[in-house]
Amino acid sequence: MDSLHDSLTTLWPLASIIGIGAALAWAISWFVKRGPDSASGLLYPLLNWINISAVIIALIIMLPISEQTRGQVLSLLGVVLTAVIALSSTTFVSNAMAGIMLQATQPFRPGDYIRVNDQFGRVTKRTLVNTQIQTEWRDLTTLPNLLLVNSPVNVLHREGTIIFAEVSIGYDIPYTRVEELMLLAALDAGLEEPFVLVHELLDHAVAYRVCGFLPSIKNLLSSRSNLRKTVLAQMHGNGIEIVSPNFMNQRQLDPQRKIIPDQPVLHDEGKPEAVSLAPEEKIFDKAVEAASLEEIKVNLEKTREELKKTRLAFKEASADKAKQLERRIAELEQREQWHIRAMEQREEKK
Repeated sequence: MDSLHDSLTTLWPLASIIGIGAALAWAISWFVKRGPDSASGLLYPLLNWINISAVIIALIIMLPISEQTRGQVLSLLGVVLTAVIALSSTTFVSNAMAGIMLQATQPFRPGDYIRVNDQFGRVTKRTLVNTQIQTEWRDLTTLPNLLLVNSPVNVLHREGTIIFAEVSIGYDIPYTRVEELMLLAALDAGLEEPFVLVHELLDHAVAYRVCGFLPSIKNLLSSRSNLRKTVLAQMHGNGIEIVSPNFMNQRQLDPQRKIIPDQPVLHDEGKPEAVSLAPEEKIFDKAVEAASLEEIKVNLEKTREELKKTRLAFKEASADKAKQLERRIAELEQREQWHIRAMEQREEKK
């Protein structure tokens, strides 16, 4: 009986520490998943690592061993941790610190289009040490966070961006005529507030750049392609060739022959066909899913903030205004539950 009592006395503190550690792990998971940045995956592994380290140290301290042995075990653990950190400091620690910096500055979110050096795609997720993007070929590319900190990152604005197309036209065509046709091409492509720049005066031609505001970047690749299509249709449809003298000299063509299609692509009273199927939903499926989850979490936080303020106002409101606030509270609670269910469904799908 005494031996059983001694065993329980010895094991009870150890079991308590393990139980507390498991409870903290569950609390960390619950807390992080409720936050708007849980998809980033930066906070969760860091808190878990701290929790596990604290549990191990507490178990060593509570072990029924002598003080000298306990000190030796703690010293050995410290040496091991120091060696691990020293060996991985050039990779893991550097990228982890860069990940924490990205989390603090928030230069981009899941679903954003970014360009880093020669890499272009949509962000699918962020973790403590790397960031994953989905390229225009639907492939997933992992970028170290240290690269994103040390290199310029171009992030396309979620509320619209400016796209452009470049073309070279001979000096025999007045620039006013080219500008007129390129503005029409930009309008046919669905761009807002278009403008044309004389980009460069080359030896053989004038380089023009037509630009316009694209309100939605959802179909970015298709919009760029459609702009180039409308430029080709406007130029070829109005008898203006897009070709350099070098190309003509190499092929030994008749100078009077224009290099344009015999039947230019026209649609509905001379307007070029600009609408085509958008492949972005298939190409960036992972990024679209991540962006949707991120937006739901942001909207959930906004709903909770508004619900909190409305409840405070309800306590101090008069009887007439209280009824209106009560209906508003019910609407916000329904919206909160909808966001929670939508977030849980997407998490299960992932």
